[in-house]
Amino acid sequence: MRESYLRLIGAATAAYGLAVAVRPELLARPSGLVDRIGQVAPETATSLRPLAWRDAANGLAMALAPNRSALRAATALRIASDFGDAVLLAATLPERRHRIGAVAVSVAWGALSVAALASRPPVGAGEPLP
Repeated sequence: MRESYLRLIGAATAAYGLAVAVRPELLARPSGLVDRIGQVAPETATSLRPLAWRDAANGLAMALAPNRSALRAATALRIASDFGDAVLLAATLPERRHRIGAVAVSVAWGALSVAALASRPPVGAGEPLP
């Protein structure tokens, strides 16, 4: 497991989650969840904010995990969230192009976490061996 990579992924996830919590259009627009003039309905913003807070909290848990066991658990939740998002968005987003993009992003982030969790750091890289 590459702890430094997982913590970096966590920090990036937390930053994105906080940004979307403040500005839901950052997620709504690329997902096609806007009206014909590109505005986010208040109901859509309300629906997206809990996902954003989930990502922020999970990312912080990864970035600040006090030990490897906690980091593994937080990463497992991140992976489950990313792949769960991919399934949900594939089934529910209104347009095919938005579904493809959202699924690609969700799967890519999940795969990145899987790769960092499954990989071993190079010997002498300063990270503890398993």
